[in-house]
Amino acid sequence: MSDSEASEPAARKCGGFFDADAKQRQLDGLQTQIVDPNFWSDQERSGKILQQRARLEETLELDRKITRELDDVQALMELAREGEPVGDDFASHLKELEAFIDRVETQVLLSGENDQLNAIVDIHPGAGGTEAQDWAEMLMRMYLRWAEQNGFKTKMLDYQDGEEAGIKSVTFNVIGEYAYGLLASETGVHRLVRISPFDANKRRHTSFASVAVYPEIDDKIEVVIDEKDLRIDTYRSAGKGGQHVNTTDSAVRITHLPTGIVVQCQNERSQHKNKDVCMKVLRARLFEVETEKKKAESQAIEDSKLDIAWGSQIRSYVLQPYRLVKDHRTKVEVGDVDRVLDGDLDMFIKAYLRGRAA
Repeated sequence: MSDSEASEPAARKCGGFFDADAKQRQLDGLQTQIVDPNFWSDQERSGKILQQRARLEETLELDRKITRELDDVQALMELAREGEPVGDDFASHLKELEAFIDRVETQVLLSGENDQLNAIVDIHPGAGGTEAQDWAEMLMRMYLRWAEQNGFKTKMLDYQDGEEAGIKSVTFNVIGEYAYGLLASETGVHRLVRISPFDANKRRHTSFASVAVYPEIDDKIEVVIDEKDLRIDTYRSAGKGGQHVNTTDSAVRITHLPTGIVVQCQNERSQHKNKDVCMKVLRARLFEVETEKKKAESQAIEDSKLDIAWGSQIRSYVLQPYRLVKDHRTKVEVGDVDRVLDGDLDMFIKAYLRGRAA
């Protein structure tokens, strides 16, 4: 084997996942833009370029890691052929590889057009008053905990308190590489069965809440919104906040008349900022509607959510009379309900991604 062959990344020698040379050329091009004196004149553009650079650097490091791991395996196999006792070392090495292989598999599965984008998460309780509103808040906490555990940042866009407990609705950003690709599996109706903490007779109740996840659309993707198609209402914020938030008409609600999509925001201090947030969420939802139309001709995304009721749930969380979380699409079941509600969703997300790829 020649020196050039020996140094060639193993992923390419195996026909692998990445064209490392092409990735390196892309990275070099980004580096040229970054050293330009005018690079920081556009903060939003520079931030996106830095994200692209980080993603390319991670991909190239993964390529090098694959090369090192394959070289290590080959070296151990050579020692075994020579009669060396390498069984324990080989077993230890394979154990270390498990986490690495899992990471590589996830990266390969996240190949959708918008998977790398930030996510916008929208949660609404179903019928059932306080019970459903409390369940919606539990789901919100679950996703915020998942984001925290996986290194994602979050930003609250709109939050509506429930009348007695829980929430009437919530919309928030999950910010980070592949946030949308990972959370896309969560769109649908989620069902909870438990002994109600709000029922004096301690009866078992079933509650529903809907979750919708949208990609935060990059400015490079054009979504045309005609001002004539919008109804913009302002109102006094009723949410959590300081004196200014609660005493001025800073909250904004935008209705897109052709589709009936309604978005609202009251978390920012100024009406202008709240409107900007609303438009960002509206662009994401309209883009997702168009994407779904392409996938299923005339079927829009809202049609796929079904009623927030029996028979339409994607996942059930049962706390009584037994404890089990079951995903009805992938058939994955987990008995440790508390762990799931505390944000451990990886088993459901991975199973969904595998199914999507298949």
